[in-house]
Amino acid sequence: MKTITIRGIEPELAEKLKAIATDQNKSLNQLVLEFIKKNLGVEKEKKYSREYNDLDNLFGSWGESQFNAIQNKITQERRIDEDIWK
Repeated sequence: MKTITIRGIEPELAEKLKAIATDQNKSLNQLVLEFIKKNLGVEKEKKYSREYNDLDNLFGSWGESQFNAIQNKITQERRIDEDIWK
């Protein structure tokens, strides 16, 4: 891999970059590389980091009785019929 040195970075800019890197729990090098890749359009999409929210509208919408009814049905379906599995 190539190493590039950037000269003339003002102290204020350096502090801002360090603060952002710290906030994102990244190294300064990693942060700058991500900035460069993103702005050049060569950023690779992470395969397994997609967020799905297609069921978000269901989150927290069941009442206690609905949850218990569904949980009881799941529990019944998980029972093993001993006569079938002999």
